[in-house]
Amino acid sequence: MNILKKDILKALKLITAPGEGKSLVESNSVKNIVVFDKEVIVDIEIGNPTLQAKKRVEVDIMKIIHEHVHPKADIKVNVKAVVVEKPTNQIKGKEIPGIKNIIAVASGKGGVGKSTITSNIAVTLAKMGFKVGILDADIYGPSMHLMFDVANEKPRSINVNGQSKMKPIENYGIKILSLGFFTQPNQAVIWRGPMASKALKQMIFDADWGELDFLLVDLPPGTGDVHLSIVQSLPITGAVIVSTPQNIALADARKGVAMFKQESINVPVLGIVENMSYFTPDELPNNKYYIFGKDGAKNLAKDVETRFLGEVPLVQSIREAGDFGSPVALQEDTILEEFFKNITKNIVSELVKRNKNLPPTEIVRITTMSGCSTVK
Repeated sequence: MNILKKDILKALKLITAPGEGKSLVESNSVKNIVVFDKEVIVDIEIGNPTLQAKKRVEVDIMKIIHEHVHPKADIKVNVKAVVVEKPTNQIKGKEIPGIKNIIAVASGKGGVGKSTITSNIAVTLAKMGFKVGILDADIYGPSMHLMFDVANEKPRSINVNGQSKMKPIENYGIKILSLGFFTQPNQAVIWRGPMASKALKQMIFDADWGELDFLLVDLPPGTGDVHLSIVQSLPITGAVIVSTPQNIALADARKGVAMFKQESINVPVLGIVENMSYFTPDELPNNKYYIFGKDGAKNLAKDVETRFLGEVPLVQSIREAGDFGSPVALQEDTILEEFFKNITKNIVSELVKRNKNLPPTEIVRITTMSGCSTVK
């Protein structure tokens, strides 16, 4: 009596795959059957990785073939466990109509210049021709209303499709909403997490942002309630981490990267920006003094396998421009404008590479406007 492959398949239909509720054949667990005279080799894949499940399948196959195909068949069964990972229950917020990309700018530590970097990236994107907005989510220390010289402005209420919405304040072509518009200069914000989250959600969803290519979210330092609330409320496209070169700031920046990489969050980290990289005095223009250490953020980017987006030196005019309400990137044909242009292009480049849902036409538009010739 010859052993036929079709008879073996017929017999294997009588065996239930572990945890499947279907036969080995119906569940596509049978990957290969080889017959040489009375020698039979069966390759099986199951989803149960336990040794008990593997052994049970092996014994059942040998028994069923001996009973239903040939009593003296020489059977070898290779059982491989392939565990299919279940999709992670990621926390993703609902989309805001008209906003194409939302980038969170974060830092593990306060005082590293995160808001300064955010404001100048926004200005650079606007100069490239993009429609840009900033949500100042630093509830306890808002500063965007100061950096854009609109501290005395108040968002007004407008009617949009029968709903009352806040109209963001606009300056230098950038739309801005900040808690700083709603508090007095000498008023401390003493709120618990739920109150802060509620205020943020109002600025996000009760605002008429209109059409934006980029909404930059300036997060508070650290990792806490506000950060989780933002991730739960908004579909963040990517995150940018800002740090200074010294070890104590880098340790906190590492935690910021880890937060966005958590399975339940899984926001792509577009890269790390190093602020206050070095100091060059006017009288010694060729000298660089690494006051806070050298290449700290660059090395961190390598360690956490993300891109080093660029560095910004410690320059007095950057601070003065922010204090005056006119971000330094507004200035034309300066070395500082080039620093921020390089960082912004790198951010856009990483965003295009990581955003798999971006339509091809949008990729072409973004890379053309930003001049990211290296984007593939």
